[in-house]
Amino acid sequence: MQLGLINTLTIDRFTPPGAFLRDSQGNEVLLPKKYVKEEFELEQEIDVFVFKDSEQRIVSTTEKPHLLLGQFTYLKVTQIQPIGAFVDWGLDKNLLVPYSEQIYNLEEEESYLIALKYDDKTDRLYGSMKIKNLLEPCREDLKGQKVDLLICEYNDLGISVIVNKKYDGLIFNSNIIADINHGDEIDGYIEKVRADGKLDVRLEPITVEKYDLAIEKILDRLNRQEKLYLSDKSSPEDINHELGMSKKTFKQSIGKLYKWRKIKLHKNYIELIRQSNQDGKTE
Repeated sequence: MQLGLINTLTIDRFTPPGAFLRDSQGNEVLLPKKYVKEEFELEQEIDVFVFKDSEQRIVSTTEKPHLLLGQFTYLKVTQIQPIGAFVDWGLDKNLLVPYSEQIYNLEEEESYLIALKYDDKTDRLYGSMKIKNLLEPCREDLKGQKVDLLICEYNDLGISVIVNKKYDGLIFNSNIIADINHGDEIDGYIEKVRADGKLDVRLEPITVEKYDLAIEKILDRLNRQEKLYLSDKSSPEDINHELGMSKKTFKQSIGKLYKWRKIKLHKNYIELIRQSNQDGKTE
């Protein structure tokens, strides 16, 4: 059986402390009584998470932690102690992030990106902020494709992100067109796969699809309120705040809408042109 993972084990016997489970090699682990369900039977196979309790005894639980061995997610700090920080990972016993595994000082009640790792020398699970060695270089042709992003930390160049839960990516400052915060899980698009396997990421589609989506968003807003107080003179910040798109995308989109006679352009706003049907009514 493996610490830090979900193991499928067989119920061997019931005792006052709980049920003892065994793996295919005959190794045993206790499932404490509070996790033993009435419907459990001898020789039944069940899925449990295996870890060590506060006394460093190997135990199991039917509860699912927020992450498994080799995975990472944002976890909240519950307590700072001389040996490190404890974070809530979804189990009764909090997970220790030793000071040696912290890349900067942590604060209670704040959430940080934490990986679950295993120390084979001490046979213990621990939390770590050092996740780069868990990421792999991208060797896929992802250019232009839609991907899953986990937003990490801001830096001088932009925002560090994790792509599809395994690749290292970056959204450059010039491509940040929406309010995003660390811990957010959002969609993104790959602009470039670098030689070292790192990824340049955008928040808008790379192809013409982005203009279709932008036009649809602008028309939807105008159908609801008829006027949108933005123009080609509006600041990138105002456009981003209102529509979550870049100024370049906005200008090209309203240019297309104007050409198609869908909107009127005014100095400080744009207005929807209502189409008349055969009865002279507007739609």
